[in-house]
Amino acid sequence: MPAPAAPPTRDHPGLPAVRGRLPAVLLMTGSCLPVLGAVLLAPVLPRMQDHFEGVTGSAALVPLVLTVPALSLALLAPFAGVVVDRLGRKRLLVAATVLYAVFGTVPLWLDSLHGILLSRVLVGVAEAAIMTACTTLIGDYYSGRVRDRYLALQTMCASASATLFFVLGGALGAAGWRAPFWLYAVGLLLAPVMARALPNPTTAGLGVSTDSGPGPRPFPVRRMAGLCLLTVFGAVVFYTVPVEMSYLLDDLDVDSTGVIGAVTAVASAATVLGSVVFTRLTGDPRRRLPVLLLPCAAGFLVMGVADGLPLLIAGAVLNCFGTGLLLPSLLTLAMSRLDYADRGRGIGLWTAAFFLGEFVCPLVLLGGKGALGSLASAVALLGFATLTVSAVLLPLARRTAVPLPRQVPEQR
Repeated sequence: MPAPAAPPTRDHPGLPAVRGRLPAVLLMTGSCLPVLGAVLLAPVLPRMQDHFEGVTGSAALVPLVLTVPALSLALLAPFAGVVVDRLGRKRLLVAATVLYAVFGTVPLWLDSLHGILLSRVLVGVAEAAIMTACTTLIGDYYSGRVRDRYLALQTMCASASATLFFVLGGALGAAGWRAPFWLYAVGLLLAPVMARALPNPTTAGLGVSTDSGPGPRPFPVRRMAGLCLLTVFGAVVFYTVPVEMSYLLDDLDVDSTGVIGAVTAVASAATVLGSVVFTRLTGDPRRRLPVLLLPCAAGFLVMGVADGLPLLIAGAVLNCFGTGLLLPSLLTLAMSRLDYADRGRGIGLWTAAFFLGEFVCPLVLLGGKGALGSLASAVALLGFATLTVSAVLLPLARRTAVPLPRQVPEQR
């Protein structure tokens, strides 16, 4: 059935009663499922390539098994947002989590590369619904500083789970390239718990009158468009170190998988630390953005000139600390601009922008490498671009104040 009519304000005096921490744990876990799809299969791609070497075009098609869910998610998240607003957040989340498990485990029984690719596209469809619904429900269930902390926790969980899933994928891959696909079955365990433990956010539960305003507030297309464009760039900044670190290390003649894993773990820890620091920040999120871009840019510049492992690690840590601050800031800013009735569509657009940035990140750096001759130079150029974006945002942040949501009693 359609979702109830929208309340006229962004936040509400009576948010849904959320008992205990289980709902938050479920939403954080659900937010990690798209990350699983992004990194789980990376260690087994060479084995999959060997298995399908007789298939025409397999050299190009096998890598798409890893990346196509992100592209699918980026393209379909806005539509998932519309469904979230019309059909309800919880219902869509539970259904999408079941489909995620079904589509994710299909390759266990398929021996057609094209069939596996189709299943991966469908995994991306489910991921779009899951990510949009989870983030929207965080906005529905919590408010004020508590909401900001949970949005930051999303970033922390995503960064930590990426490392965990990469290790799990490698360990399971020892049993064969199909084995990691079993992890998608976790959706079948999560879905019934979500159905039972997550409350339904409704305007009746919010205690808000639906006739207290002159009419529905128009969707903020122009403001969300600018923020989504900035989010695409922010996602490129966010994913550069995870995606390109192994290549940068290889250029420094570091090919030990143990060293690569350790450096990646240290960088992930810096992202988590940045997210923790974010929860202590106060004030207008838009005014912070130019400053938060500075450590990201500085880290890229240090990485670009690094001639040894210590300097490269230092640059990566500085950059990832900045991205740990940047990502939740962008998401908090998006949430602050959305009414209850618009929240699904708005978060769907933001999610699409973020995963589009993930998809184009390696392409951007590949183009920079082709033009400049080395990956390190391309990273340094991205650092200068980040400084430029910071400079452009600075006068805008000084001139324009973001209308913050009305503060309400925090849900704990």
